Amino acid sequence: MARTLMAAAGTLAALLVTALVSSERVSGQAAATAAGAGAAAATLDFDYFKARVQPIFTTKRDGNARCVSCHVEGTPMRLQPLMDGSETWSDDAARKNFAVISSRVIPGKPEISKLLIHPLAPAAGGDPHHDGGKHWTSKDDPEWQTLAAWVRGETLRPAAPRASASGKVRIIQTNSAGDNVHIIDPVTNTVVGQVNGIEVGHGAAAAPDGSRLYVSNEAESTLDVVDGKTLRVISHVKLSGHPNNISASKDGRRVYVAIRKEPGVVDVVDTASMTLAKSIPIKGAVHNTYVTPDGKYMVAGSIVGKSVTVVDVATEQKVWEKEFDLGVRPMAFEQNPDGSTSRIFVQLSDLNGFAVLDFKTRQETARINLPKLGPGKKEVQEGGNASHGMAVTSDNKVLVVNSRLNSAVYMYSLPDLKLLGSVDVGRSPDWVTLTPDGKRAYVANAGSNNVSVVDIQGLREVTKIAVGQVPKRNITAVMP
Repeated sequence: MARTLMAAAGTLAALLVTALVSSERVSGQAAATAAGAGAAAATLDFDYFKARVQPIFTTKRDGNARCVSCHVEGTPMRLQPLMDGSETWSDDAARKNFAVISSRVIPGKPEISKLLIHPLAPAAGGDPHHDGGKHWTSKDDPEWQTLAAWVRGETLRPAAPRASASGKVRIIQTNSAGDNVHIIDPVTNTVVGQVNGIEVGHGAAAAPDGSRLYVSNEAESTLDVVDGKTLRVISHVKLSGHPNNISASKDGRRVYVAIRKEPGVVDVVDTASMTLAKSIPIKGAVHNTYVTPDGKYMVAGSIVGKSVTVVDVATEQKVWEKEFDLGVRPMAFEQNPDGSTSRIFVQLSDLNGFAVLDFKTRQETARINLPKLGPGKKEVQEGGNASHGMAVTSDNKVLVVNSRLNSAVYMYSLPDLKLLGSVDVGRSPDWVTLTPDGKRAYVANAGSNNVSVVDIQGLREVTKIAVGQVPKRNITAVMP
């Protein structure tokens, strides 16, 4: 009897042990499943890491050392050394960085990944364990959001998002002899922001949603990428040569950079990977690039080549070219009722006026000379071209034309090109951009370091806004 009871007890104990082990295995598997749920829900994307995450490691933040300054040696999270003179990594080095950084995150779980919580202020949900200090005071910081998006599995989308209805219209003003870019609010006509550290900035363009600005940097021969919220430079794309003006495709996928050196090319920058995708040969060093209002064509102008070159955006192949007797300067575009391009207005070297080019026939149909100055006024001889900078209002009814020679802007009615009037502005106007409603023009006065605000219909100067050294190219953008 006793032996029977002991045997039964032993069997019961064995069953309990088996149940316990089984339970531990089940709970262990459950824990592993829970821990791996994030990994199952998200895959870390290398291309996104290379294009969006890596630039964060080389970005300088006020009061903080750059991540790369400490994390190349002497720390467990060790990045690959940068090559001398380079601000980014090769593809091979980037893959090694990807492996190191990936081990510091839990895919799908940014809020508990070391990469994101170590440099985050404790008050915002970070932890105190980071000898390198706190780079972000809030999870709303664009850089923190970029890292979080990567950890959640975001990839490089094929097209940029559309502009938000809550965005604000801004005038982006570069300063060709300075090291900054000014952001102007056209409601208050005041400077409300500034991008620093871009020496000899030339052209500007913007992503469709305003999340990024692009500026051609003449000093470094780079396309500098600016975060639209923080106004910090987050990346530098090395170009094939010295850049001039730039433009962006309507979908935000490409930035077209005029390269002002022989034999002449337009550099095409891919905005997803932030790399130079290709260079399109153009006759002569390139002065300006534009994208037609319908988004179908990129148009390049050359002073040396005395030519306008039209490139199909879809194929990135040249479709036609028009030669002039003078060098080609800025251009503006008139639309047909269906949105296609009707005419190109072309400013030419040493001409105080513009030529009219029919887009369909590819023939020059007229050449307009701006009015002579009246008694008591003197021409301005120093500065850029005699007439430099022009734009067409959004309703396709008015052409606005700068005259450096006359320090004035002229308004012509469309389509008949009748002179409506003129407005005196600052010294040596060099570029002009318009508000989306077509009511005001912002004229960059290179000789007086300010921007004139012009009421187009009222034919009057509203005010002048002080900016940086020798302001030239400007654009209108919708910013966050």
